[in-house]
Amino acid sequence: MEWTLAYTIWSCISLGVALLLIREIFLVSDKKQLPPGPPGWPVIGNLLDLGGAPHLSLASLSKKYGPVIWLRFGAVNTMVVSSADAAMELFKNHDLTFADRKTNEAMRLNGFDQGSISLSEYGPYWRMLRRICSTELFSSKRIKDTETLRANCIEKLKKWICDEGQKKGAVEIARFAALGNFNVILNAALSKDNFLDPQSNEGTEFFGSVSRVEELVGMPNVADFFPFLRWLDPQGVKKKVERALEHPLNIATGFVKERIEWKKGHITSRKDFLDVMLEFQGNEKDGEPTKISEKNINILIMELFIASTDSTSNTIEWAMAELLRNPNIMRNVQDELDQVVGQNRKVEESDIGKLHYLQAVVKETLRLHPPAPLLVPRRAVKNTVFMGYSIPKETQVLVNVWAIARDPVSWDDPMSFKPERFLNSSVDFKGQHFQFLPFGAGRRMCAGVMLAERMLHLVLGSLIHSFEWSLEDGITPETMDMSESFGIALRRANPLRAMLKERMCI
Repeated sequence: MEWTLAYTIWSCISLGVALLLIREIFLVSDKKQLPPGPPGWPVIGNLLDLGGAPHLSLASLSKKYGPVIWLRFGAVNTMVVSSADAAMELFKNHDLTFADRKTNEAMRLNGFDQGSISLSEYGPYWRMLRRICSTELFSSKRIKDTETLRANCIEKLKKWICDEGQKKGAVEIARFAALGNFNVILNAALSKDNFLDPQSNEGTEFFGSVSRVEELVGMPNVADFFPFLRWLDPQGVKKKVERALEHPLNIATGFVKERIEWKKGHITSRKDFLDVMLEFQGNEKDGEPTKISEKNINILIMELFIASTDSTSNTIEWAMAELLRNPNIMRNVQDELDQVVGQNRKVEESDIGKLHYLQAVVKETLRLHPPAPLLVPRRAVKNTVFMGYSIPKETQVLVNVWAIARDPVSWDDPMSFKPERFLNSSVDFKGQHFQFLPFGAGRRMCAGVMLAERMLHLVLGSLIHSFEWSLEDGITPETMDMSESFGIALRRANPLRAMLKERMCI
């Protein structure tokens, strides 16, 4: 019986390999029309070219082969865009052709991609989700209406940090920033207050699970490159992701079920984002579903928790690391805060427009450390011609925004942290300046940019205004570890810990 099973498995693998070889033979005649790229090995293609840090490997390849390169990862054809000009061509003239997502096995687990706003197919369902999120959660009016709750969350965040510093001497900045951001989105979307705090085991487990999911989803998985191996899950990635997602999904599911039960006996005229999702009635004429399934609502709420906490807290951690590494720049930010805000009140959202140097620091951090270095992969929905190259349908498209933001063609001294480059500059991250795309561009640009912008400036400004920060004993700006850990998000390899003392008694 065991021999029969093994024989069957190896027969399937051999057949798959044979089909890939035949496919390569028939594609030889088309290779002249494809973008340039390194030669690949039989069957595996360019998998060995990825390395442990794909954004770095792809950036290096683009220097040799040009701003648009062609790679093949097993059975997956891939086009990589690595310059501002190529990105502009993609987002301005081919955005619709590449508006669909290329999802991997881990992303498709239990239909996660179907309920997600960032991963779902481009079509009526995605447009409906985008519209609801834009009007009910991320609109200017909604963000203005929730300003007070963000201020309250920041005050609690500062107290937690102060207490932790007094107890332990140093604090892990990303952990506290993530706690604050989680509670902000929880309050804005579900009208819940402070579900997580520093003493909460829920928080430790939640953020540990999120970190594990991002690591697994971002790692190379042979089942993605060789579709005939999907049913085997040879690396066990799907099982590992399923276990890691269990806790975040249980949190989201618990909130949704609680609201459904509550609504059975209560009527309210004030509706939050979750109410709108539960009561949604779609327009069938436009191809929309008549309602959103409870399963998809659970997925979307979980996605909001993960996306809003992780990307923002990572950026705040990178910003603080760069400021501790550059004490003169830290002093410039403090001087501006003292001048604009003063020493007798707290940083408010109305101050952000006047804090030009702080804005420059946030932009420079996003330039050097974009939250998603390769953005979320796109997919060609049809055969198309892109910059003179013939791109087949189903091609995966990666936009290396990490490489674009460090391109000397677009940036002077691109490897240095220089916020001054953004002073008196119109360059922004709203998707119109293609040398700087930390949140993407076009139809699939991050829906929460406006809220992320508020939180980044408010949290970072409040931390610098309220505390004096210093490195732990034995660490100097010159010896700081600035290494990266690659996943779907670009994290620090080692969490940043820093010493603090109160600067303002407010």
